[in-house]
Amino acid sequence: MLTITEKIIKAHLVEGEMHRGEPIAIHIDQTLTQDATGTMAYLQLEAMGVDQVKTELSISYVDHNTLQSGFENADDHKYLQTVAMKHGVKFSKPGNGICHQVHLERFAKPGKTLLGSDSHTPTAGGIGALAIGAGGLDVACAMAGRAFHLTMPKVVNIILHGSLQRGVSSKDIILKVLQLLSVKGGVGKVIEYSGDGVKNLSIPQRATITNMGAELGATTSVFPSDEITYEFLKKQHREEDYVELKADEGAVYDETYEIDLDTLEPMIAMPHSPDNVLPISEVLGMKVDQVAIGSCTNSSYRDMMTVANILKGKTVDPEVSLVISPGSRQVLNMLASNGGLSTMITAGARILETTCGPCIGMGQSPITNALSLRTFNRNFYGRSGTLSAKVCLVSPETAAASAIAGYIIDPRVLEFDIPEDPEYFTIDDSMIIEPDMELSAETEVVRGPNIKPLPINTPLKNTITKKVMIKVDDNITTDHIAPAGAKVLPYRSNIEKISEFIFMNVKASFHDDCIANDGGFIVAGSNYGQGSSREHAALAPMYLGIKAVIAKSFARIHRANLINFGIIPFTFVNEKDYNDIDEMDTLKITDLLDIKENTPITVQNVTKGKTFQVEHNLTQLDIDTIKAGGTLNLIRQNQK
Repeated sequence: MLTITEKIIKAHLVEGEMHRGEPIAIHIDQTLTQDATGTMAYLQLEAMGVDQVKTELSISYVDHNTLQSGFENADDHKYLQTVAMKHGVKFSKPGNGICHQVHLERFAKPGKTLLGSDSHTPTAGGIGALAIGAGGLDVACAMAGRAFHLTMPKVVNIILHGSLQRGVSSKDIILKVLQLLSVKGGVGKVIEYSGDGVKNLSIPQRATITNMGAELGATTSVFPSDEITYEFLKKQHREEDYVELKADEGAVYDETYEIDLDTLEPMIAMPHSPDNVLPISEVLGMKVDQVAIGSCTNSSYRDMMTVANILKGKTVDPEVSLVISPGSRQVLNMLASNGGLSTMITAGARILETTCGPCIGMGQSPITNALSLRTFNRNFYGRSGTLSAKVCLVSPETAAASAIAGYIIDPRVLEFDIPEDPEYFTIDDSMIIEPDMELSAETEVVRGPNIKPLPINTPLKNTITKKVMIKVDDNITTDHIAPAGAKVLPYRSNIEKISEFIFMNVKASFHDDCIANDGGFIVAGSNYGQGSSREHAALAPMYLGIKAVIAKSFARIHRANLINFGIIPFTFVNEKDYNDIDEMDTLKITDLLDIKENTPITVQNVTKGKTFQVEHNLTQLDIDTIKAGGTLNLIRQNQK
């Protein structure tokens, strides 16, 4: 008796056996990239010498760095379009929409595997795909036809009962799950949803839930593929992509939770973590300065029409700035046709591009000391671009209602129409450029001056004696390591430049200290590297000479990225040893070339005159990768 997760993995398994916690490898059907991570992914694909991609579908989206305040972003877009044409990749132009929303609408299929260079790739789990976020190098390897390696996950069943009240959203469901499980609760697990309540959720609603499974640290999340799935695909003129997919009766799960949708109330994630969740009733009346609606989490046609219905005939409070980003060109076109867009504008909303925008700090930073309500998936410290801002995560219903009131209110007190899906969605794929196989060989890849050569690590040395460059606490995010935002994101294809920003909001001297000491070690608490799949958070430290990170625990994607670039992810055998290490302590690790699976390693703290034990949980493939100095080096070795 198999779960949905096990069924999809079984159909795609190419290495290993489906035993929890054991290494496996699966075939990848589809890949997606976005421009903040895609440039590096395609540079890596080129470095592998791949002619044409080997997947059923690979698509390059431009949805992050669309603000063209200099040449860098525009140059990246030209590179991405030409390299896509060269290698057989579809290209979604700027303005076509956010990758996860567009992929859900036009490409995601039940039962397929999808690997994306964005941590919110699990959005497609709402349609029944096994969709996993990964670093760009892993995605490049998948495009090259290589299997994706992971640990066979545990499977958690969340059973949904009943139906949501008016004013309560699927966003409130996932915030409730985050309250129950925390940002670490999904590590090493797939979250699978079932129960009679599933039938009462549309595909966009399901996708909101699977999208924010990334905030749980989960490998991915997945819903059944059922008649609701079929109707959505039919409305997108893709009913031929439908397959039924459900868990077997009697399927065994590692953990089970139940949520009663009938009694669920609106929720809010308070600063500065998605799991700092409270019922809205506990914060009613707090003055609101900014409301931002959109992102890959809540920008569907249903979300937008719900907001339009709440705003209809009303005016945004004069003290509130309301910005709205529809998720795709399809959504924007339909809003323009049915009057929803006019309703928003009349109410006083500012309409932004169909991009990630404020969610990744690309504009719309709130005022100093603001309370900003956002329908996004992350409220990490500093991500908005205003360090003093208090950013909270809420549903579109709560956001729109509070924008009108000027303070946080419970949307259930308002009367508004529940939107229905149209008979058919408006289909226009003209901004998705198909590669021409006949012209691919002649296509010239255009590289602007910001696109720098890919930095390559050196092979592992037997002994490393280096200083601790930084010591950080628990739940350090990739935003702490490699900040997002308009000042930083344009340099994503320039690792030398991006390295100047590493840990800038945590330890301003980190870059200079690394240069002065020829790199060193990072010491961290638990869940190090949670958040984005941006491999720059591993690649730039590698460029600065970081050789290992010693932490209490790691987030899945970041740990994989560290290995990909030859940085060893060690964990403390005894977490109390963390307390005995200070910044600039000299650590010495010997006999690294003899590293073996399931064998602890002794670290000498030369400064303190102490030793402590670390473990690595590396597979033999991981060990070979680390010894070679990263995945690209290993590939080159194997090609000789």
